[in-house]
Amino acid sequence: MSFPVALRALRARNYRLFISGQLVSLVGTWMQTVAQGWLIYRLTGSAALLGLIGFAGQIPVFVLAPLGGAIADRANRQWILVATQSAMMVLALMLGILTLFGLIEVWQIFVLASILGLANAFDIPARQAFIVGLVEREDLVNAIALNSSMVNGARVVGPAVAGILVATVGEGWCFLLNGLSYVAVIAALLRMRLGPPVRLVDPTSAWESIIEGFSFSWHAAPIRALLVLLGLVSLMGMPYAVLMPIFADRVLHSGPDAYGILMSSAGVGALAAAASLTVRKSVSGLGRWVAVAATGFGVCLMAFSTSRSLWLSALLLVPAGFFMMMEMAASNTLIQSMVPNRLRGRVMSVYSMMFMGMAPVGSLMAGALAAPLGAPVTVAIGGAACIVGGLVFARRLPRLRGPARELIVAQQMAAGGPADEATRPAS
Repeated sequence: MSFPVALRALRARNYRLFISGQLVSLVGTWMQTVAQGWLIYRLTGSAALLGLIGFAGQIPVFVLAPLGGAIADRANRQWILVATQSAMMVLALMLGILTLFGLIEVWQIFVLASILGLANAFDIPARQAFIVGLVEREDLVNAIALNSSMVNGARVVGPAVAGILVATVGEGWCFLLNGLSYVAVIAALLRMRLGPPVRLVDPTSAWESIIEGFSFSWHAAPIRALLVLLGLVSLMGMPYAVLMPIFADRVLHSGPDAYGILMSSAGVGALAAAASLTVRKSVSGLGRWVAVAATGFGVCLMAFSTSRSLWLSALLLVPAGFFMMMEMAASNTLIQSMVPNRLRGRVMSVYSMMFMGMAPVGSLMAGALAAPLGAPVTVAIGGAACIVGGLVFARRLPRLRGPARELIVAQQMAAGGPADEATRPAS
């Protein structure tokens, strides 16, 4: 089957199944994310609780992702994903039923969000490592970019649909539809034809495996730098989304439909960033893009914090979403290119800790700051921190190029591929 260069990873049947199932499921996931935030805000009107629900849903990833990564390197990743996706389906259906029957209470939302975070702690490292095994190594950059495009395509559609549904029939239908959407990804996983799983690590203790993953991530200077910047952006920049109901209501004086518009606008920019990565054939130049994207994201957040117009705010969130996704997708691609396959699950668990694990701390902090300072000032502070982080990374970039290239060439040689000049990572 022939595909254009931007879609070349779709030549792999298993990857096509993965993408199609995930696309349906992720639309539902974004619907639930938007509806849950609005439900908490409708029930409580509290900025602090908006931050706390983000914390409750994501802190399990920070705590347990290393264990999830160790398991992903030891067990069958396909069946890990079937189990985690099934658990997420049950949780979404429970939330939908409780909401539709008017039985939902704030403490129930927190409990279900925490259990969902627990499932994500095992799902994310396994999923990140699983994608690499679905395509040929030369299609890895394209596969990661297409995956990011899919995530952000869902991020455009999901919030827009959720905004309409919340305004017309209520949050419960968003949760119920999300639960049903998991059928698509579970069916896709079960239809994949994969070879027998290869045990990638010796049967040592899980603790020793976790330490090995942390040690590699810390001592590989390029990976450490990417992870530190990613953690900073997740901690200080990403929590702007948690405060979006406050911007829609108190700052822009609108409702859930405006909330959906704002979230979708960021998704449009993120989708554009991911799509731009699909045409790349190598990781050359991505290091520079990481620095530019972190800085640009911070600038856009600061500009967004000053807007009092819905359409200007939506317009500013498009480049904000672009830069945020470029920073994260480029970092993911670079790290995946530098990590040995036997350590992939564990190193990607550290990535998960920085990507999703730092966000709950940031959400909690943003919720606490938004009460006395206001949401705009809180977002502006986060933007300033991202600018500083991007500039520091840019200054260190020349010293990281050589070690990064050595790591990439080592993985290409291990995979039996050529080590050509196209692998130059950070020029």
